[in-house]
Amino acid sequence: MKIMAGNSNLPLARAIASYLELPLTDASVRRFADEEIFVEIHENVRGEDLFIMQSTSYPANDNLMELLISIDACRRASAKRITAVIPYFGYARQDRKSGSRTPISAKLVANLITEAGANRVLSVDLHAGQIQGFFDIPTDNLFAAPVMSADILARYAGRNLVVVSPDVGGVVRARALAKRLDNAPLAIVDKRRERAGESEVMNIIGDVSGRACILIDDIIDSGGTLCNAAQALLDAGATSVAAYITHGVLSGGAVARVDGSALTELVITDTILPTDAAKESKRIRVLPIAPLIGEAVRRIADESSVSSLFD
Repeated sequence: MKIMAGNSNLPLARAIASYLELPLTDASVRRFADEEIFVEIHENVRGEDLFIMQSTSYPANDNLMELLISIDACRRASAKRITAVIPYFGYARQDRKSGSRTPISAKLVANLITEAGANRVLSVDLHAGQIQGFFDIPTDNLFAAPVMSADILARYAGRNLVVVSPDVGGVVRARALAKRLDNAPLAIVDKRRERAGESEVMNIIGDVSGRACILIDDIIDSGGTLCNAAQALLDAGATSVAAYITHGVLSGGAVARVDGSALTELVITDTILPTDAAKESKRIRVLPIAPLIGEAVRRIADESSVSSLFD
């Protein structure tokens, strides 16, 4: 097999290639003067099992086009099978009609990736499970829970823990993590969102008094919801609040908001390349996700079970 990388997260692609003890495929992704994207593969990939690493994070449209053009280049170079490895799947939050005359952009992006020539998709913690069904090709959705649970058990051993979902929609994710943490109790933050990008915490469902809270979610964008939830948990008697989030979008002033919040720490994975501000923050820590993705890639190439990674 061969590993090819776009420009969205080269350090992660290199780490995955290192885990698999393979070099990255010699290819160039560059832009013309008018910002058109051009992809050229400088080695033979005919008949190869090819994995293209590319998160569709900021700038989402540029990175998505890089992915689509890379897939097309590999298809026209006669690769045997093309797997789009998308650690962070952009547009995933547009997974349903949120109102009248609105798009389901996640389905549109799935169609684009399929039509470009991908034979398979591999992603991490899709925002909604139904996105797997948007693809008409095999799609593997990896979970960051094993990586997070190992870190939590190492750092919070002996603590009185409670796993907290920041909203009702994340309960399944929170319950799965709680099960890995020796069946830790579960709590839910009930909130009402008045408008996009803003949230108001209403109350806490569950007992968090005297416990160390672990907030779990798939995406942190502006950070408002998470910071409000952390303060509400402390007000309800929690001893500390840490957050474990798979995808650190951290747009706008999110890093400053986290630094000034009640969170003891924010732990994110490197599915999205951390910004300089995130790297410099003393409250933000990055967990490497390359071993998990690398092992899944190896199993796909070997035609062995991927789901057994999470047993």
